[in-house]
Amino acid sequence: MKKTGMILLGGLIGLLASASRAADIAGQWHAQFDTPIGLQKYVFTFQTDGDKLTGKAAADVNGQKREAELKEGTINGDTLSFVEMLFFQGNEVRIRYTGKVAPDGIAFTRKVGDFATEEFVAKRAEAGAVATASPTNAAAGDRPRRGPGGFGGPIVLGPDDKAAFDDPPPGFDKKRDGIPHGKLQMIEYESKTVGTTRKMNVYAPPGYSTDKKYPVLYLLHGIGGDETEWERFTHPDILLDNLIAEGKAVPMIIVMPNGRAQKNDRAEGNMFAAAPAFAVFEQDLLKDVIPTIESRYSVQADREHRALAGLSMGGGQSLNFGLAHLDTFAWVGGFSSAPNTKPPAQLLPDPAAATQHLKLLWLSSGNKDGLIRISQGVHAYLKEKQVPHVWHVDGNGHDATHWKNNLWLFAQRIFK
Repeated sequence: MKKTGMILLGGLIGLLASASRAADIAGQWHAQFDTPIGLQKYVFTFQTDGDKLTGKAAADVNGQKREAELKEGTINGDTLSFVEMLFFQGNEVRIRYTGKVAPDGIAFTRKVGDFATEEFVAKRAEAGAVATASPTNAAAGDRPRRGPGGFGGPIVLGPDDKAAFDDPPPGFDKKRDGIPHGKLQMIEYESKTVGTTRKMNVYAPPGYSTDKKYPVLYLLHGIGGDETEWERFTHPDILLDNLIAEGKAVPMIIVMPNGRAQKNDRAEGNMFAAAPAFAVFEQDLLKDVIPTIESRYSVQADREHRALAGLSMGGGQSLNFGLAHLDTFAWVGGFSSAPNTKPPAQLLPDPAAATQHLKLLWLSSGNKDGLIRISQGVHAYLKEKQVPHVWHVDGNGHDATHWKNNLWLFAQRIFK
């Protein structure tokens, strides 16, 4: 080979070697960014060995700290990726990070299944910096850009964000002797939407009889739950038994289906990856769940006698589906609704129709809930459009206490 050709070949090999050489990212990097559960502050500690990336992620979320070893880490030139494992409501969730090294930091995209995406920049920690994520640390970098699924963030309360009702009295959800009790039963149904046999938990009130017609509350669970979730922490059957005995609630049937409309509908693995199945449930509810209930139970099969409510992801479903089908539901409730909730103008493109047809529209959140912004936005839109509704903000977080308290309040006000 001629000398010139050898020089060019050597130069090309040198460029390729340089392009594949991993960037020097060993050490600590700080970041903060908005997520569906609030502002998160992170310290990433990286080690590299060739194209292998290892290390750990230390996070601070609303004062709660966690640490995880990085999994599946790789680095190729100035691009890197790794997985953080998160345990949430008894489930293991995969959070995938992909990043690109730039002079001013590492630009990351963080994906939690199909549920949420955040974009942020991590900054290298200064020599001697304390290895904790602090909102005042200069290494935290600029405030992040919001990804297409990024919600949540700092809680900012306004003058409307206050309790509309008192909390329930002690013992409201405890089983009482000496009063009639209803019956809770797990039933199966054929879902044409999903193409399989599915389950739902059904409560029939005390004294249920085919000689009467009953209204129905369809009650939806959160992203980490299934058809048993409400019964695990609230016992709607006991709560309704007590309310009915006190004459505070109309005897009703409560249906607790599985809102994850896919063949494997168990709350396991990466539950956020199943988020699209919660949207598919709209068809399962309308075409399979409701027809099954109305064929097997003695119910009043009209919109005035159907209610739809849920918690978190189920709250978003209830608003999405209930407000889109005013011909099916007259009573709708969202308890601390999750980021699956549609933007307010999409939820209610015709405020006048909602005002005319809805018997009750209930929105609630706790004032310690990092997702309160979602319900605040819906409330603000409804207020602007003069759509009657309840806006109830209590002193809880995104938790079971808020959900069972609001079920107690909501159940007393429907079908009247």
